[in-house]
Amino acid sequence: MTKVLMKGNEALGEAAVRAGCRHFFGYPITPQTEIPEYLVKRLPQVGGVFVQAESEVASINMVMGAAGMGIRCMTSSSSPGISLMAEGVSYIAACELPCVIINMMRAGPGLGGILPAQSDYFQATRGHGHGDYQVIVLAPSSVQEAVDLMTLAFELAETYRNPVMVCADGMIGQMMEPVEFAGEPDALPPNEMGGDDWALGVREGRKRRIVNSLYLSPDELNEHNLKLKAKYDDIAAKETRHELYGPEGDAEGGGGYDLLLVAFGTMARICKTAIDDVRAEGLRAALFRPITLNPFPFADLRRAMDAIEGDGAVFDVEMSMGQMVYDVKLAAEGTRRIEFHGTAGGVVPSPDEVAQKIREILGAAPA
Repeated sequence: MTKVLMKGNEALGEAAVRAGCRHFFGYPITPQTEIPEYLVKRLPQVGGVFVQAESEVASINMVMGAAGMGIRCMTSSSSPGISLMAEGVSYIAACELPCVIINMMRAGPGLGGILPAQSDYFQATRGHGHGDYQVIVLAPSSVQEAVDLMTLAFELAETYRNPVMVCADGMIGQMMEPVEFAGEPDALPPNEMGGDDWALGVREGRKRRIVNSLYLSPDELNEHNLKLKAKYDDIAAKETRHELYGPEGDAEGGGGYDLLLVAFGTMARICKTAIDDVRAEGLRAALFRPITLNPFPFADLRRAMDAIEGDGAVFDVEMSMGQMVYDVKLAAEGTRRIEFHGTAGGVVPSPDEVAQKIREILGAAPA
C-alpha cells in the first residue's frame, strides 16, 4: 500500500468512504470543517449523499432517519455542535441504531476557542444526553490511527447497533501525516449495513416494523433499559483497547517502572517523547494510553498499576482541567497516589514541561 500525505480531517473523510459510508449529514464548525468539505466532493463520486443540514440538531436527526433504514451513515462536529446533538444521540442509542459521530474537540466551556483541547471527555463518556445510555468512544493519537479506527467504528456500530464516537482533539484533525488506506478507492464496500431483522423500509416479504424509544409502561421501559445495560456490559467485556508504552519497549513485556503516566490522543504522543527524554536520565516511567475511552479499560489499567514498583505513583496528563482522572482514580481504587497535570483553552503542554513534572514527582534533579 502507498502512503499519502493528508490532513487528519480529510483522511477521516476518505476512511469513512472506504468503510462503506455513503450518507453524511452535518454542519460546519472549526476545527472539523475539512471533513464535510472533503465529503461534499468525495461522496458523489461513489454514489453517496451529502447534506449540509441547517443545524447540528437537524443533522443528528437526519442520521437517525438514515440509520433506521439500514444505511451506513455518519456526522461530524466539534464540541458545541456535539452538545446540540445530545437529544438525538440519546434517541439513536435508545432505538439501537448504528451510526458514527466524529468529534474534533475544541477548547471550552461555552463557545470557547478553536484550538485543540480534551475537555469533552465527560461529554463523550458519560452519556451527554438524557437517560441511561452509552456511546462507544474511540480516541486516536495519530492520523493513521484515526483512519484505522474509522473502519473499526463502523464495525462496532453495526455489531452492537449503537452510536460510536471517534473523539480526537483539533490537533489530530489539522495536522498532516503520511497515511495508508486498506483496499483501493474503487473497491468500495456496499452502502447497506444489513439490518434484515431490524431496519425499516419496504421490501418483499418484510413485516411491518417500528423503531421506537417511547415506552409508556414502566415495566417495558425498565426491561428495555436492562437490555441496553446488558449490551453495554458485553461491550465492556469484549471491546476495550489500550497501548502500554514502557521504559524498556513494551512495559507488558516485563519492563519495570516507578511512575505510570496516563494520557490519550495527542497528549499521549507528547508523553511518549517526555518518557524517552527522562529514560535517558535513568528515570523509569511508562505510559498507559486508553484507545477506548468508553468502555474505559479499567482492568488493563489496574494491571499496569500493579507493575509499578514500590509505592510509585500514577500521573494523569490531560488537555483539560481533569476529567479522565476520575476514571484513573476508579481504576486505582485507592491503591496508588494519583498526580494530575492539565491545561485548557488550547494550551498544549510541551514534552519538556511533562518531563519536568515527571522529575518532580520522582524527586529527580531538574534537567
